[in-house]
Amino acid sequence: MDVLIIGAGIIGSAVAEACARRGLCVQVLEAGIPAAGTTAAGMGHLVVLDDNPAELALSRDGLARWQARQHALPSQAEYRACGTLWLARDDEEMAEAERKQILLRQHGLDSQLLTADELRRCEPALVNGLAGALRRPDEAVLYPPVASRWLLSQAEALGAVLLRNAEVNCVNDEGEVSLSDGRTLRAANIIVAAGNQSTRLVPGLPLKPRKGQLLITERYPATVHHQLVELGYIRSAHTNDGDSVAFNVQPRATGQLLIGSSRQYNDLDSGLNWPLLQRMLARACEYLPGLLALQALRSWTGFRPATPDKLPLLGRVPGCQRLWLATGHEGLGITTALASGELLADLLCNTRPSLDPHPYDPARFDTWTAATPIQAVEAATC
Repeated sequence: MDVLIIGAGIIGSAVAEACARRGLCVQVLEAGIPAAGTTAAGMGHLVVLDDNPAELALSRDGLARWQARQHALPSQAEYRACGTLWLARDDEEMAEAERKQILLRQHGLDSQLLTADELRRCEPALVNGLAGALRRPDEAVLYPPVASRWLLSQAEALGAVLLRNAEVNCVNDEGEVSLSDGRTLRAANIIVAAGNQSTRLVPGLPLKPRKGQLLITERYPATVHHQLVELGYIRSAHTNDGDSVAFNVQPRATGQLLIGSSRQYNDLDSGLNWPLLQRMLARACEYLPGLLALQALRSWTGFRPATPDKLPLLGRVPGCQRLWLATGHEGLGITTALASGELLADLLCNTRPSLDPHPYDPARFDTWTAATPIQAVEAATC
């Protein structure tokens, strides 16, 4: 076996498909239902974020790869290039929209600034008085669980094998994976793509879960036409402390509206946080007053695996030869899945990646130095 991948979410599935396409012998281990964890809890907004050059590079590459494969996706994946509107409340945020447009243009990405009147004609349900928006016409949305399972099916068609009910107890740098049923599996390389569960397998991992809540309405077709995001969302997404909410609404192919977003650290309860959900919905109604008249269908929570610098861990565990990481994507895992899969497959095959891998290298964190992962992993070896 060339590669054992732990986790069949969208990251593990993308890595499996990329490795299988290179002719590697691949096995994917999944303890539960594929794509039923963090992947199933996400919005599925395919978006380029530009908080730093590495985030922009990975999300841009990921979006381009989804765009190139959109026609191969099953209809149930609900891929739609609805575009994104970054909403500006005032002149200060409109200046931020202009800065964002200049930066995106430097990277060959199309966008248009909309005046207040143009925005009102574009999305009449929005509150009056907004200063304008930046429109990214080629960004898209999809339904993550179906897209993830499609990637896994593509990997299987190329020879990859999915092993279900495969709960992993521990791993080591000898290429061994111990399962809870007593079996030991071996491969030349082991990739931990288990999201928040990755910390259980690789002690000392600079990763912690960040809780988020979403709510979906009943069907109200043509209420919203674009993915709508406030420009303050970026500040909310990248804050490291405290709870935060931001306006983020997605029109689903079903006619429903998916409403976000919230972020919390230090809350591992999978139940709803009602005060924070109320804050999130109040924020949404500030931008879309008509939401008050709509019926909610359900709300749920999910946990995004987050690193201190908001960039994923893609590469070898420091000090190890056979043990790799593909985790820590926080809120950009859906967008960057294909880019992450290609980058890691390139590294495994000693092929020069199209992206600079260094910003995502797990060795960038000093936390590894206190007890090197190879020592920690050996200490946890079965």
